[in-house]
Amino acid sequence: MVVDFTNIHEHIISMNEFPLKWRFTDKKYDHLAEIHLDQLQPLDKTASQFLWKFISNSALFENTPFKKDYFRTINRLKIEAGKEADTKKWLYHRGLPFDKKIFLSWQPEEAMIVPWKLLIKYFDSFYYYEDLTVFDQSLSWALLFYHESELYFGSNNEYNLDPALEDYKFIL
Repeated sequence: MVVDFTNIHEHIISMNEFPLKWRFTDKKYDHLAEIHLDQLQPLDKTASQFLWKFISNSALFENTPFKKDYFRTINRLKIEAGKEADTKKWLYHRGLPFDKKIFLSWQPEEAMIVPWKLLIKYFDSFYYYEDLTVFDQSLSWALLFYHESELYFGSNNEYNLDPALEDYKFIL
């Protein structure tokens, strides 16, 4: 499937217009550092609906977690309270570049573009026990935050993490 994402950046809105801004700006939940808030790119309703339709048209979720045979490999992790560092490490070990821009889609009118490293660092601000789909334009991989405290990563790519980085200490 070839889809044109070239104009999606024209649909970035301010954080103040984003319905889920409380997750990142309200001290009751999480208050991200300004340097990180500036890297979050909430999308307007038009772009959010575009991503939602793209996911739907791909039949990615025809089965749970993903359409049968859509990905060559699927990895799963149970998200456990108090083990946030384990979840961050699992996400890190998916092998995506830290600066990789990814799409997050919660609902037909709620989506965002963020760097992969911020999803790792703040996964518990992005995920509040509802389904969240994370992917890039290629759709050769996808991450599903499933509402039953599970993470699924499906991929057609071979991500080989350098063994020297196995115990890499990333910022928690």
